Amino acid sequence: MSPLRWDVLMLGLVLALPVLALGLRGDFSADEVVVRLPWCLLAAWAAVALLRWAATPPRTPPARRGAGAPAHPEDAPLS
Repeated sequence: MSPLRWDVLMLGLVLALPVLALGLRGDFSADEVVVRLPWCLLAAWAAVALLRWAATPPRTPPARRGAGAPAHPEDAPLS
């Protein structure tokens, strides 16, 4: 998963808002803000990756077919 996806960038921006606010308020220097911003992007990437992993349904193994079974249920005869 690319760290430059729109959902990762948006969450990174949301996570960076407190860091930027503390920088504007004067609690963090410009160097501290610049050092902490990549960590916000990394945290956003990890959070999105975890959510995408948790939301993905588990893979089911393919059902075994007998010798005379059709490949797809739609291919079965109607009678």
